[in-house]
Amino acid sequence: MSRVSVTYDNHIAHVRLTRADKMNAVDQDMIDAVIAAGNEVAASNARAVVISGEGRAFCAGIDIGNMGALAGGDPTERMMTRTHGDGTTNQWQEVAMVWTRVGVPVIAALHGKTYGAGLQLALGADIRIAAPDTEMAVMEMKWGIVPDMGGMVLLPKLVRGDVLRLMTYTAQPIGAEQAERWGLITQIAEDPLAAAMALATTIAGKSPSAIKAAKRLTALAETGTETEVLRAESREQAALLGRPHQMEVIAAEFGKRPAVFKD
Repeated sequence: MSRVSVTYDNHIAHVRLTRADKMNAVDQDMIDAVIAAGNEVAASNARAVVISGEGRAFCAGIDIGNMGALAGGDPTERMMTRTHGDGTTNQWQEVAMVWTRVGVPVIAALHGKTYGAGLQLALGADIRIAAPDTEMAVMEMKWGIVPDMGGMVLLPKLVRGDVLRLMTYTAQPIGAEQAERWGLITQIAEDPLAAAMALATTIAGKSPSAIKAAKRLTALAETGTETEVLRAESREQAALLGRPHQMEVIAAEFGKRPAVFKD
């Protein structure tokens, strides 16, 4: 049974988790489907991506009833073998990290339980818009394990070290308002999917080349040295200014005429 659907409209890819009867809990089929969706969207002409979950929750985490199938065999071999991401990730990590490599902005629309694997999937997005009822948790400590789906790469980019430790050590869920204060959520909206789609529409109306350059540049800004970031700023800008019709776009903006992006 399919666990994920992908639809396209007006240059926006909408990726839906469709295992609503299990609150979109992650089993092997879900892992495979999320990774496949990420690869499909990355190869498409989408200018923005929205990820949402059907039913009562965005994603309640790993399907505990399926844990034996997910964790069977030699754990060292299964966890340490790099199978995805050009040799950087295993399959569990790729569920979140695949979205960081999609070349256009990814927006997660969250509601209900966003726990464990679901939280780490959401962290792979550029922006997270959450309903007031959203609960977020680094849930792994509940079962005596640690976050292992990219969370320890993505969480430190969003929250302070003490917040990271508190959430990891306790596995206690936090509400949307606390998550927003701590930086896990970009904004709260009564209808997060509608808000995410509206934002995606705005982004899709911008220059695709500039949006992709901005995503590359901001990703580097989080980890690169000052010298690397300054050189990347110049390199990306030079490429954009060198495009045909770019000066027409700038002139149109200064003349308060609608810009027409031909890239």
